[in-house]
Amino acid sequence: MSITKARKASLRGTATAAVLALGLTACGGGSGGGSASSGGTWDKNATVHIGSLYEPQNLDNTAGGGQGVTEALNGNVYEGLFRLTDDGEVENLLARDHEVSEDGLTYTFTLQDGVKFHSGKELTSADVKYSLEKVLADDSQSARKSNLEVVEDIATPDAKTVKVTLSKKSISFVYNLSYVWIINSDAKDLRTTEDGTGPYTLAKWTRGSALSLDRFAGYWGDAAASKKVVYHYYKDATALNNALLTNAVDVVTSEQSPDALEQFESNRNYKVNDGDSTTKLLLAFNDRAKPFTDARVRRAVSAAIDDKKLLESVWGGHGKLIGSMVPPTDPWYEDLTDVDTHDVAEAKKLLAEAGHAKGFSFTLDTPNYDPHPTAATFIKSQLAEVGITVKINTITPDEWYTKVYKNRDFTATLQEHVNDRDLVWYGNPDFYWGYDDKQVTEWVEQAEQAATTEEQTELLKKVNRRTAEEAASDWLYLYPQIVVASTKLSGYPLNGLNSQFHAYDIKKKG
Repeated sequence: MSITKARKASLRGTATAAVLALGLTACGGGSGGGSASSGGTWDKNATVHIGSLYEPQNLDNTAGGGQGVTEALNGNVYEGLFRLTDDGEVENLLARDHEVSEDGLTYTFTLQDGVKFHSGKELTSADVKYSLEKVLADDSQSARKSNLEVVEDIATPDAKTVKVTLSKKSISFVYNLSYVWIINSDAKDLRTTEDGTGPYTLAKWTRGSALSLDRFAGYWGDAAASKKVVYHYYKDATALNNALLTNAVDVVTSEQSPDALEQFESNRNYKVNDGDSTTKLLLAFNDRAKPFTDARVRRAVSAAIDDKKLLESVWGGHGKLIGSMVPPTDPWYEDLTDVDTHDVAEAKKLLAEAGHAKGFSFTLDTPNYDPHPTAATFIKSQLAEVGITVKINTITPDEWYTKVYKNRDFTATLQEHVNDRDLVWYGNPDFYWGYDDKQVTEWVEQAEQAATTEEQTELLKKVNRRTAEEAASDWLYLYPQIVVASTKLSGYPLNGLNSQFHAYDIKKKG
């Protein structure tokens, strides 16, 4: 889920989320596209300081670690059988190769040679089996748990081979495996420690302040470009920008204050990169709770809110309206903004048809970090124009996860969802927003069992249009992905795919 920022599951995780590559002042490339200015030499012993607003809730991505744990540890400390690149491609990682049976139900993976965990233990097929089972466990909060429930059996015929049998075909299976961290099956206390196979090891985590990583000397692949990486955590965008201006950090993973960009664009010591995001800000209705069981009410609320005005007020010229859950980087994207147009008269008409000519009241559960409070206040004002009264209930990320995501105790909520290809959650009636359309569920299931990507794409385009026309949620806008960095840096990722921020290619000039 994953979700989402609180992650929320990786939703930002699950709990707890998108993604042009045009620079505002200069262009970056694709994966590791940030480039440094000329002059100076690369310092292999450098410490790269990364500024972020998203501290982990804990260090276990199956236990509600959230966006922050994905950002800091995914690819840096932990690796999967496959890797999702900054350009959205799936590459082999801990899996050297794999074969698929003719019926599409059996996947046989061969592991890379010479891979060791940070503790020194050699990677075996038993660790892969354990890691998959951890995602599928009853208490797992992994964003990909539901996607992997097609796994029927995991066999380990030898130390280098993993054989996975599915209950039904899953065209996205390998893609979904790129989300699964392979961990040491003997590891303990993963909420506060780690034992991955990545190019960095966890050095220290000081809650509320910073998380530092050290280059792993025993890494099986290419060594990390810099000796040390430190993620520094800030409570707001202003403090984060000040840290960049005073050289306390070298790069900001995701700029959240567009009004502050000019000071970096006009300064030769910084580079502003505008990448691709997969993060959607949602006004998510509880489709099980009245009055949002009625699609006319959901459509009315969506029509009453001027998404363009909201985006301009929050992001000033950056970001994008999309009209659905699907960002332009997903294969099944279509511009559906014409389905969700701002039309106050239409909103009032729909409310009257649904029996709410005089409006109604509801509580909006709102995470306490930007831009949610601002968006909530805007929505309250807009809906008042059509007779709807909104009570804003501001909650912490942890409260959001428990109240909204886990207990479904809400009528409507604000949340960002950062993952790509997450439209399929509307095919799961058990997901937190409770959208239940049998045709959509059928299309999603058919798409997952499709024989070709073309067939999958056509079916999910149908899902995209149906959920948009039914206003399953109100997709307010797609976040921009703005990375601001010192010109001494190169190799940093530019895009906001699923909150990951691969640091192992970042180089710093001395």
